[in-house]
Amino acid sequence: MSHIEERRIEERPPPEERHHAHVDHRGHEAVFRRRFWVCLVLSVPVLYFSPFVQESLGYVALRFPGSESITPLLAVVVFVYGGFPFLSMARVEFENRQPAMMMLVSLAITVAFVYSIAAAFFLPGTTGFFWELVTLIDIMLLGHWLEMRSVRQASGALDELARLMPDTAERIASDGETEEVPVAELDTADRVLVRPGASIPADGVVEQGESSANESMITGESRPVGKRPDDEVIAGTVNSGDGSLRIRVDATGDETALAGIMRLVEEAQGSKSRTQLLADRAAGWLFYVALSVAAVTGIAWFLATGFGLDVVERVVTVLVIACPHALGLAVPLVVAINTSMAANDGVLVRDRIAMEDARTLDTVVFDKTGTLTEGEQGVVAVETVEGWTEDRATAVAAAVEADSEHPIAQAIRRHARDEDVSPPTASAFENSKGRGVRATVEDRETLVGGSNLLELVDADLPSDLVDFERTAGENGQTVVYLVSEGHVVAGFALADLVRDESRRAVDALHGMGIEVAMLTGDSKAVARAVSEELGIDTYFAEVLPDEKDERITDLREEGKRVAMVGDGVNDAPALTRATVGIAIGSGTDVAIESADIVLVENDPLDVVKLIRLSRASYRKMQENLVWATGYNVFALPLAAGILAPFGILLSPAIGAVFMSASTVIVAINAQRLRRVDLTV
Repeated sequence: MSHIEERRIEERPPPEERHHAHVDHRGHEAVFRRRFWVCLVLSVPVLYFSPFVQESLGYVALRFPGSESITPLLAVVVFVYGGFPFLSMARVEFENRQPAMMMLVSLAITVAFVYSIAAAFFLPGTTGFFWELVTLIDIMLLGHWLEMRSVRQASGALDELARLMPDTAERIASDGETEEVPVAELDTADRVLVRPGASIPADGVVEQGESSANESMITGESRPVGKRPDDEVIAGTVNSGDGSLRIRVDATGDETALAGIMRLVEEAQGSKSRTQLLADRAAGWLFYVALSVAAVTGIAWFLATGFGLDVVERVVTVLVIACPHALGLAVPLVVAINTSMAANDGVLVRDRIAMEDARTLDTVVFDKTGTLTEGEQGVVAVETVEGWTEDRATAVAAAVEADSEHPIAQAIRRHARDEDVSPPTASAFENSKGRGVRATVEDRETLVGGSNLLELVDADLPSDLVDFERTAGENGQTVVYLVSEGHVVAGFALADLVRDESRRAVDALHGMGIEVAMLTGDSKAVARAVSEELGIDTYFAEVLPDEKDERITDLREEGKRVAMVGDGVNDAPALTRATVGIAIGSGTDVAIESADIVLVENDPLDVVKLIRLSRASYRKMQENLVWATGYNVFALPLAAGILAPFGILLSPAIGAVFMSASTVIVAINAQRLRRVDLTV
């Protein structure tokens, strides 16, 4: 086990703590949602009876005995019920001596509340801030609700990802019978049965049986790996052979894929974007600015007019207007929309800072097997001798392979289906282990196999196929032959199939000015062939697992901003080393927990979507911060009375209008992010 894995395991909290953290976060969302709707309903009468709102909309509120008490009474309820979370969080900031958003919000709502109560009951002739108070609390509750919801949506999407992992196993009892149990119930030393085509549910060692396993997401090897007694197997890989395996479990519990997913969820819940941190710092600066401006305002007006209610009103106006309605929504709104759009497109954000960093990438490095390629063998070329067509050769070969579960047989049958070729009937099927298969097709003895088969039947390779075999070998492709009545009549070149999406992804990244590289443990011939086919700028072949992060380090030392896209354990150090680590959804828990971004599907095009969304989201966050802080830059001096000598004085009501307008602009601008086209 690597030092990286050991360190991550040591830092993991107990399962019960992880569960509580997950549930608690959903509870926070429900709390803010409930408080928002209750306060919004209570705010309607406050707005209705507000003199400023009546004057602005040109109506006169209904009056009845006790109606004058409705506004202060409901404002008190909104302040206590809706403002409590912010006052509580402000206390934490105060105790840590780190003023930020919550202290600024709490200062504004407390000053507005105290002054408004005093104006309503003790200072006749003065105007309170009741409607500004309740709308401020409503907007801040909405912002926090949206932020909590965005994290919960990402967590929900990760729960969906967890369902893609194997979650049940066939446990073998002491009497040899099997029972299906949840993977979570497996214990070390349990024995499990893994049938052909089933996923291996836990790390372990083969005790009985022989088969092969598709380990492309673990080792980068595109060919199935043979498994026999005493061989190790890894959870999440697939028994791709035609034999059953009986496995002794070596690792369970906190080592499972599900545990890795839960850790990812918790880290996503705790992360903040760099822009959100900037907004918090801006709020901290604004806190001191507001206090300073209020102090200067009070002193200046006292010296100019003497102490009176005008001085108090002017100071209170500064403190209330300084509260960042829009600043509180500037980033959470964009994050909520960003997270939702990303999840809908199969992009799960674990680290928001990495999501922002994606906009700066200039190099994307892809793992080959299972990322740019399908991770399974497929027919890439067919060559026949004179008298045979490709369709006929494909049909006959598929007929011979009809009863075989070998990956090569599956590849030939898939090719026949893709070419819409119907195989004839075959009989007398016989498997020659390590050489190929034999069957009778169209009353002819027909065989399919590799070079060992040609030695077995003592058949010479026709000149038509000599160049074909050489070209395939140069490209790192496997060749199998179709032999009919002792004569080689066709050759099939097989390789790890390149995804159609990979070509489009590389072209799109080049169009964005981003260099594309490829890392693989495969041979140089295979790497060169794939690289040339896709138009990749640079490739690194025959790279050992512990060398992958060295290649990423080399690129970063050249000054490049690098994203690593991979799916296996051998990719984990490289994912950690990269500027942005991106794991594809079929990857192992180690790869996923080492990544900053998780792609639900094995689709390279999602990398393009990620970068486009990162760039668009960052623009929206910056625009919103400009609108949110620009309001304060404009409104605070006016509220302080800097233009009072010229007869221009910002009243609390007009200041509130500016504040609301800024919030509306920020909200509309954030919604415009949804119009960004991420299709490739």
